[in-house]
Amino acid sequence: MVSVRIPATSANLGPGFDCLGMALSLYNFVQIDASDSFEITLTGDYSSGIATDDSNLVWQSMCALWNEIGIKTPTVSLTLENNVPPTRGLGSSSAAIVGGLVAANEYAGGVLSKQEILQIANRIEGHPDNVAPALLGGITLAVSTETSVIARILQDNPRFIALAIVPDFHLSTEKSRNVLPASIPRTDAVFNLSRTALLVEALIHENYEFLREGMQDRLHQNQRAALVPGLSETLEVALDLGAFGSALSGSGPTILALVSSAKASEISQAMVDSLSSHGLTSKAYTLAIDSVGATVL
Repeated sequence: MVSVRIPATSANLGPGFDCLGMALSLYNFVQIDASDSFEITLTGDYSSGIATDDSNLVWQSMCALWNEIGIKTPTVSLTLENNVPPTRGLGSSSAAIVGGLVAANEYAGGVLSKQEILQIANRIEGHPDNVAPALLGGITLAVSTETSVIARILQDNPRFIALAIVPDFHLSTEKSRNVLPASIPRTDAVFNLSRTALLVEALIHENYEFLREGMQDRLHQNQRAALVPGLSETLEVALDLGAFGSALSGSGPTILALVSSAKASEISQAMVDSLSSHGLTSKAYTLAIDSVGATVL
């Protein structure tokens, strides 16, 4: 039997489109057991709509790894505990991919390193911003090159916590990407380059007073605001009450705020109330930054 814990993730962090992400202390679990027949059992808060046949993303990822290392696919049963909300911008697909890969690797005897697993995860997911923190933990910068992914942990124990305000509706990554323009003005590119650099500096050196400006974005948040009623106002509510920074989480609709523990409750309720004033119910999570990533238990 092999059991793996995988964290939720929040990507982009404002301007770091498809390259920055952080691991959060909300977890899915993957368990593999030897079996006479293939079976997938679902548990957890978010099991509805998850496939239980061989199209399941966890299983597909396992098969990809076993194929990569050249071993015959074993007959196993899977137990999947899903606590990360799907299609909400908290990395549920990356948790499935990374969980499947790490569990399959351990079941095969730990053949591949984390760096090798990251390469497979990136090929499956198509971009590394969520799979890198899901695998490695902390706040990561992940850069895709022509041949590999370079991943660096910028910070694994920051002096803030994360609020994830999760609206009660689904928003697929594909739909969210479809609203983005094919090209952008040079001034917007320069804006995001400078804010991404400032954000990285603020995280590495713990200069949190720069997070407010460093998490500003012109590439995707304004364009996606029409898909999340009250997004702009809710981001500002968090900042006005003392959040270090706020951003759309991934492709949305979850909204992220980085806050001190002392202000977490007040800011969380205000963000929920802000979305409610725009007709959205939501669930608030108060989360630590996970420092270890996918872990074999």
